[in-house]
Amino acid sequence: MEERPETELISIPATPRGVSTPEALTPSGQRSPRPTSAAGAKSSASAAWTPASLISPRFLSPIGTPMKRVLVNMKGYLEEVGHLTKLNPQDAWLPITESRNGNAHYAAFHNLNAGVGFQALLLPVAFAFLGWSWGIISLTVAYCWQLYTLWILVQLHEAVPGKRYNRYVELAQAAFGEKLGLWLAVFPTVYLSAGTATALILIGGETMKLFFQIVCGPLCSSNPLTTVEWYLVFTSLCIVLSQLPNLNSIAGLSLVGAVTAITYSTMVWILSVSQPRPPTISYQPLSLPSFSASIFSIMNALGIVAFAFRGHNLVLEIQATMPSTFKHPAHVPMWKGAKVAYFFIAMCLFPVAIGGFWAYGNLMPSAGILNALYGFHSHDIARGLLAMTFLLVVFNCLSSFQIYSMPVFDSFEASYTARTNRPCSIWVRSGFRVFYGFVNFFIGVALPFLSSLAGLLGGLTLPVTFAYPCFMWVLIKKPTKYSFNWYFHWILGWLGIAFSLTFSIGGIWSMVNSGLTLKFFRPN
Repeated sequence: MEERPETELISIPATPRGVSTPEALTPSGQRSPRPTSAAGAKSSASAAWTPASLISPRFLSPIGTPMKRVLVNMKGYLEEVGHLTKLNPQDAWLPITESRNGNAHYAAFHNLNAGVGFQALLLPVAFAFLGWSWGIISLTVAYCWQLYTLWILVQLHEAVPGKRYNRYVELAQAAFGEKLGLWLAVFPTVYLSAGTATALILIGGETMKLFFQIVCGPLCSSNPLTTVEWYLVFTSLCIVLSQLPNLNSIAGLSLVGAVTAITYSTMVWILSVSQPRPPTISYQPLSLPSFSASIFSIMNALGIVAFAFRGHNLVLEIQATMPSTFKHPAHVPMWKGAKVAYFFIAMCLFPVAIGGFWAYGNLMPSAGILNALYGFHSHDIARGLLAMTFLLVVFNCLSSFQIYSMPVFDSFEASYTARTNRPCSIWVRSGFRVFYGFVNFFIGVALPFLSSLAGLLGGLTLPVTFAYPCFMWVLIKKPTKYSFNWYFHWILGWLGIAFSLTFSIGGIWSMVNSGLTLKFFRPN
């Protein structure tokens, strides 16, 4: 009798309504929604159990060969389809979890687009207060620290079998409790999203104005657009691009943002170091009239370094766009893409900081290396190169606006779908995004100094990157009490909180003292 192929021995019955559904078979594609019942939460608490664990070699030993083949193939199937969770239809309607076809390439694009931006151009300003040694040390320590906390977040995304923490706030609630986690995580994550979007409107609008002036030159009309009108032009472009439905759909924009960020960062520091240095240049840290003023300025400079490493509020959201199974968990492609992204982030941040400080020393203007390049060498560098640099900054700001705004879009639509129990229509979704774009525009016009608070904002949002992940690792993974692992993460987390308070004080002092206030661009 001819032996039948092993694959024909398995017949997968249809899943009845109301029963846990394998992730790969859910209607919304490959998904793993949040459990909605107490039973689902109770089953997810058993961290050691998987559907395939019932079929062990000890269980199979007394069974005949044909039946063993069936069970072994069933074990492989269960490992392949992955987590069994209760189906939550609302996740299929939201921008972050609507699509689960992400991969390592998308992760690299998103992380690089979120990790490099206008804040990198401020690093030479921090070096002007810190000097060579402490500037390089602080930048290196911050880079290694945030890379480790990034790894923690990637691992905690699926810390409980059958449960995916798709958003930073969800993970904070799982670690700190529903109310405390909400209070601790909402403000810094919302600011990093909405505040960064507002700052991008200010930077993008002013850069568009400078680009127009460079290209047009003396031929400009007698009535050019004002700075506020350029803000409006940039906001309109952001709103048009924001109509893309979900996080995976903006992967192409993130690729554009990543390429432009690498390109303009490289162009800025190469153009700076290739020109003659100012004759009065000095590399001594800026001297201030009093000891307390020096201390506060150093705190503010360290806050600028901390602000350069943003993007951790998007790590879980990016990982949520990937399919995940027991055999192929999402943390593998996510970490692979993140490693590539942060290699290029280091290749952008360190040369800009070191090359910019070498080229301008403590003569670095408070607006950063881009303004230094324009102020010191606008007549020495070809207009085409300067115009290209400014245009790349505009493209990067447009791309970064989309990825930083996606969590806010997700929150808007989550509130709507929870109230109406139906997905947002195209018109509702578009209305939310138009509303959000113009709210940021009006905030930027009313508070044009918002983007100048890099030190303060770095301090206020520092826990999201440097402190909370360490606490969440201890509270969720529960390492042995008083072990090295336990002490290490508690100490690292509390150091992050202490630095947050210190840098925030330095940022406030810098705002009060107008001579040290960090200024980006102000409308005419």
